[in-house]
Amino acid sequence: TLYFPNGVMSNEHTPLLTHGVCGLSADTASTPNVVPRKLNTFFGVIVPTVLSMFSIVLFLRTGFVVGHAGLLQGLVMLLVAYTIISLTILSICAISTNGAVQGGGAYFMISRSLGPEFGGSIGLMFFLAKVCACGVYVLGLVEALLDIFGQDAASSSTLRVLPQGYWYTVLYASIVLLLVLVVCLVGAHIFARTSCFILLVVTISLMSIYISPLALTTPLNFLITHQGPGNQTLTYNASYTGFNGTTLRDNLAGYTVDYSTGKVMSFATVFAVMFTSCTGIMAGANMSGELKNPSVAIPKGTIIAVLYTFMVYVLLFVLASSTCERTLLAQDYGFFQRINIWPPFVTIGIYCSALSAAMCSLIGASRILHALALDQLFGFPLAPAAIKSKSGNPWVAVLYTWGLAQCVVFAGQLNAIAGLVTVFYLLAYAAVDLACLALEWASAPNFRPTFQVFSWHTCLLGILSCLVMMFVINPVYSSASIIVLLLLLLFLHYRSPTSSWGYISQALIFHQVRKYLLMLDVRKDHVKFWRPQVLLMVANPRSSCQLINFVNQLKKGGLFVLGHVKLGDLDTLPSDPVQQQYNFWLSLVDKLGVKAFVDLTLSLSVRQGTQHLLRITGLGGMKPNTLVLGFYDSCTPEDYFLQDPAFSHFPPVRHVESPRWLTPEEYVGIISDAIKMSKNVCLGRYFFQLQGEGIGTKMDGADRTIDVWPLNLLRPCSTSAASVDVCSLFLLQMACVLNMANRWRHARMRIFLCVEAESSDQGWVVKEETYRELLRKLRIRASIKIVPWDSVVHLYRPKRSQDQELGEPEGLTKTTPNLSEDFLSAVNNLLKENSAQAAVRFLYLPRPPTQSSQSQQYLSQLEAMTYGLGPTLLIHGLTPVTCTEL
Repeated sequence: TLYFPNGVMSNEHTPLLTHGVCGLSADTASTPNVVPRKLNTFFGVIVPTVLSMFSIVLFLRTGFVVGHAGLLQGLVMLLVAYTIISLTILSICAISTNGAVQGGGAYFMISRSLGPEFGGSIGLMFFLAKVCACGVYVLGLVEALLDIFGQDAASSSTLRVLPQGYWYTVLYASIVLLLVLVVCLVGAHIFARTSCFILLVVTISLMSIYISPLALTTPLNFLITHQGPGNQTLTYNASYTGFNGTTLRDNLAGYTVDYSTGKVMSFATVFAVMFTSCTGIMAGANMSGELKNPSVAIPKGTIIAVLYTFMVYVLLFVLASSTCERTLLAQDYGFFQRINIWPPFVTIGIYCSALSAAMCSLIGASRILHALALDQLFGFPLAPAAIKSKSGNPWVAVLYTWGLAQCVVFAGQLNAIAGLVTVFYLLAYAAVDLACLALEWASAPNFRPTFQVFSWHTCLLGILSCLVMMFVINPVYSSASIIVLLLLLLFLHYRSPTSSWGYISQALIFHQVRKYLLMLDVRKDHVKFWRPQVLLMVANPRSSCQLINFVNQLKKGGLFVLGHVKLGDLDTLPSDPVQQQYNFWLSLVDKLGVKAFVDLTLSLSVRQGTQHLLRITGLGGMKPNTLVLGFYDSCTPEDYFLQDPAFSHFPPVRHVESPRWLTPEEYVGIISDAIKMSKNVCLGRYFFQLQGEGIGTKMDGADRTIDVWPLNLLRPCSTSAASVDVCSLFLLQMACVLNMANRWRHARMRIFLCVEAESSDQGWVVKEETYRELLRKLRIRASIKIVPWDSVVHLYRPKRSQDQELGEPEGLTKTTPNLSEDFLSAVNNLLKENSAQAAVRFLYLPRPPTQSSQSQQYLSQLEAMTYGLGPTLLIHGLTPVTCTEL
């Protein structure tokens, strides 16, 4: 038995469900306000799905499809449509069986799979599709009413009492929509109870259609009239032949003019109308909030409903093309009433199916809108839609949906908006396939759907088929819908809604980054493609903002890590304090707008913690090659977050009299450790004086100057050689990198060469020419400034060290020479005289001493050299970074 002290692992037995894993909630069962789920698979999924898919197409557009496209192309359209929805159904089943599905149906599944941006935008588009579909079904019902009761009806009915025309159609549609609204305000449970009866009525109507050809054995002739252009009356002779081979052969192919729109039909226009029969596959999924067990009911009920409707449509297509002439099919959408043994059977079936489809669309759309409002993705405009009654009915969302559907009915013609409805639905189906594809490609361990009959191939094929059919139907509608979707995506992205749903983008990024990190082989590194990969050690971000922003400009697309060492011993602590700090540091990164990672560690000393970070930060070929430290001096830090309460969790800045966390020996030791580990080292001083590095600053550095002093100013004897060392070249490279940054791209770069002008050999002339040739080869645009420093060199009288007395050359000694204050002051004055107006200075950082006793002396010399200069970066480079080859 393992023993843990009190407080350790305190959350070990925390209930899993309190965090909403898989969409569940531990409090759901015990919350008194939760509306109980009452619907099973048959009443909650099969019945609404079948009714939505039958809708008005079953009775009013079967003749339209077969009459204009012919039986063969009609069956092809049916096969294409059901192939598309079958692929989408596989995705729906996979997602719905991967966890608990709450209210909102398709929107809930997409949003919780793809995140708030995709979920919100696609959810709103799906809501609009349902609204438009509701308008289509209402207009179809009005069309059926006018076929019987309209004054201009071609039927033999004596009840032709309803006046006709555009505004009368809108009026009748508004009345029907108002009736649908009243039913939906009562609640979904009332509709669910009556839907079974409606399905029974529709089924009886269907049976009467199948039986009628057996009873009507003699041919029938009909006279069909339509109102043509210029108040002309167009008359057609049409016939019902019964089962006839010639009739079937004549109905195999061909397109004609649609009498309702006056346009010649095509595959795209006919398919757009026919596909509205396939837009009900999510009717059951949209009722997920009322289902007892949605993860079981949605896949099972949807598949059964789709198979049933497919068989019904195939039989109807064959029946119509075998018994009715092309003229009857194309000129009378309600021809089933003419050839039925009792026409009221079909009339009642039309009214019931259209009315139930409209109700189902209105209810489904309102549930989606209610879910959007609860998630608060679109803010105030949708906020009222979150209100619901005591029984759980989102009545405000129903009113919203009714108002938009009322706008749709102003189209006046069913065929006119069928294309828009189809495009919206295809876009929503493509989104569902995309959600499933993303989950599959992300290889997330928690994506374990119990429904396994799918793969990424079916998802990808579903996406492509939906997109292709969108543009086949109507390129304008398709392009506009995609543009609207992208605008919604951008809106939600910049609005940055917070959610705990998980972001599929993060899972996909992780999956791909891991793959590419494995491909990033350090053995294939080349100096031509070297870039800075920086670990910036930050003691307190309150006083380091300017340096953080500056290093962000210096990384040139490389790795940038903010490192911090928390002092402490994990053995004496109940939990790791570092874990609690990560979110604070990530918020800092967001506030400053820098592209940086954060890496924190717990250690007994800063030096030991820095060693840990230098060793373990990064992965594979992405590991820091440069360590950046703030300067070790007595400057009073400035608090950049003094007025920002959001960063109160960071400790206050160190007071000038407060004890330091680091001793000089430990600070210099960190520099020595980095060099031993083959890391380049940069020390930044006075960067709190640097202006224009904030997130909102817009500048290109036109008024800035970058000064580079590539020679070791504290070792004049080492500058006599004509060539430059690796560290000097590293300085030049870092200055060039800064000059490429957006805020420094127009800054002027100056390179200062210190020469002994009084020398008799005139070696400085050769040095200048050498440097000019070097800059030309390295493609560095900079001006060279010759600085005579004879007076400074004359003051250089270092005390000889033991290493030098043993014969080691002075330029290679690892000890710090004892330099006079006059010499240090002269070097400082030299820098001030020439670089006083520079925005930033790059100086050569001498190698630190190996003896810790000389650490204070080493720091004192650096401090004296850079005193009062302004933003200065001291650099010691070990990495070869320049290349003159192509």
